[in-house]
Amino acid sequence: MKTVLVASSKGGVGKTTIATHLAAQAALGGEPTVLVDADPQQSSTRWAERRAGLESAVLPIDGSVRHRKVLAAIPDGTRRVVVDAAAGAMADDLDAYLEQADAVVVPVLPSALDIDATVGFLNSLAKHPAVRRGQTRVGLVANRMRPWTNASQQALALLEQWPYPVVAQLRDSQAYVMLVGLGRSLFDYHSAQVRDHQADWAPLLKWLKK
Repeated sequence: MKTVLVASSKGGVGKTTIATHLAAQAALGGEPTVLVDADPQQSSTRWAERRAGLESAVLPIDGSVRHRKVLAAIPDGTRRVVVDAAAGAMADDLDAYLEQADAVVVPVLPSALDIDATVGFLNSLAKHPAVRRGQTRVGLVANRMRPWTNASQQALALLEQWPYPVVAQLRDSQAYVMLVGLGRSLFDYHSAQVRDHQADWAPLLKWLKK
């Protein structure tokens, strides 16, 4: 069973979008998938409920209770677990998930203020035993990028100075808002326009397979 934790101390950076897309991609690939929703807004849970009638349904589990009880509730046979962490959580708040996670995906928006707001969280991750011993890898996702702008390019240059790799650059698109509201993902569709967006995810998916 592979576990991916999507987390950031900064709200509004796209955690739920990334968590739901990773869950959908795994489920569409035939893996029994659980989505642990630890965010009080429960947006991931509503997404999974809208998806319940599909063959590639994802099982939502309430992650607002004690972490160890959540992990114990994951059904036998589950092959992928994606955790949508609560906004504002630091590494100590995510201890049980970090001990189980194979990887942590940290979304960051392309602005100096958002990058600065994430530094404390990344520092707390660096001190966690699971990260320090190399058991849990950490990767950054530059989210809502506009590659043609100086702001996005400057933000990317800043992120690449950090000790964690930038494992994907996801373009800014309203399609994500619409898809999450429908219980769908980019991976549910096959048009040429969608394939361009899907290509943004390829480096992240490759990194998660390592």
